[in-house]
Amino acid sequence: MREPTAAERPAPRRRRARLRAVAVAALTSGALVAGLTPATATSATDVAPRASAISPYDAVDPFIGTELDPAQNKGNSAYGNAWPGATTPFGMVQSSPTTYRSSAPYPHREQPAVPEGHTIHRLAQDHAERFVGAPVRVSSPQGKFSDSAALLDGHTLTTTDAHGKHLFLGFGDTGWVHIHLGLFGKLGFGTAPPPPPTDTVRLRLVNAAHHADLRGPTTCALITEPEKRAIHERLGPDPLRGDEDGERAWQRISRSRTTVAALLMDQKVIAGVGNVYRAEVLFRHGIDPYRAGKDLTRAEWDAIWADLVELMHEGVRNNRIDTVRPEHLPEAMGRPPRVDDHGGEVYVYRRANLPCHICGSEIRTADLAARNLFWCPRCQDPRPAPGT
Repeated sequence: MREPTAAERPAPRRRRARLRAVAVAALTSGALVAGLTPATATSATDVAPRASAISPYDAVDPFIGTELDPAQNKGNSAYGNAWPGATTPFGMVQSSPTTYRSSAPYPHREQPAVPEGHTIHRLAQDHAERFVGAPVRVSSPQGKFSDSAALLDGHTLTTTDAHGKHLFLGFGDTGWVHIHLGLFGKLGFGTAPPPPPTDTVRLRLVNAAHHADLRGPTTCALITEPEKRAIHERLGPDPLRGDEDGERAWQRISRSRTTVAALLMDQKVIAGVGNVYRAEVLFRHGIDPYRAGKDLTRAEWDAIWADLVELMHEGVRNNRIDTVRPEHLPEAMGRPPRVDDHGGEVYVYRRANLPCHICGSEIRTADLAARNLFWCPRCQDPRPAPGT
């Protein structure tokens, strides 16, 4: 029998793995290129060089590492964190090549969004004001949390906590209720006695004066103190917590080739920032969203962090996002106020194709890591400032 040639022999395991990776990259690049305008990219060769350089700091999935229970892991598309048609499994590194610049109007509707950090911290405060310090009745009309609810029923809610987009309700030695609203979760409050619950209520808290209903969360689980601590350790610093500054985030950002816009949405880098704060803080500091993290200066990052601390605390107080400076408010500029179901005055978020409040240029939008990015091409000039 003829001995097979080297070309005919099965590829070694490592080589086969490399071939599979190349095939996946090729399919990914093709899918991305199909959604670009001709002026942006015309073939897979335009994309491949970007996909070839991935550092350990290039993960852009804001949900990687924030779920302890493997049974609850979902594909990125379940979190609105994959481009249309992508099948990147939960936990895989989605590299910076998923971000592209385009001047064409973005044709897709705004994707569902996870509530930003100020909302979660406000919910922690709202629970504390209504329930902390007294026993509460705990139930799960939907049934998915019924075993844990039975353990908590009648116990005292002792404290609340929040880190980024994660909410924690503390019941002393019994444990913590860990809640992540995800894309579709809702938390609502009302007075007691509560109305009959619907079968969508995952968790209901009731005391003599108030009730709270949780519907549709990505996560609602009873966890231990060590499990809670592990979640904190896997998240980046939160501008609203006050237990650390932005140094840990800077250490990752300053070494990353990923765009600063993607890094700001990565919850392992900085926790709690979402699409609105991302777009607005970059505009307020004149930073091109496509600039690589490693090209930011330390002074620029310190200014961004300080601004996020101020803006997000204001968001907690007002329960909405306002980012426009006093001199650019409607009454100061003689312009109509913003009309949007998100509320608040902003510079660029969801203002695609409208004139910039500062320079009059048309606000642009593009898909970056499966989220709509908004920026002003003049105020956020990609060219470095003189002397930098």
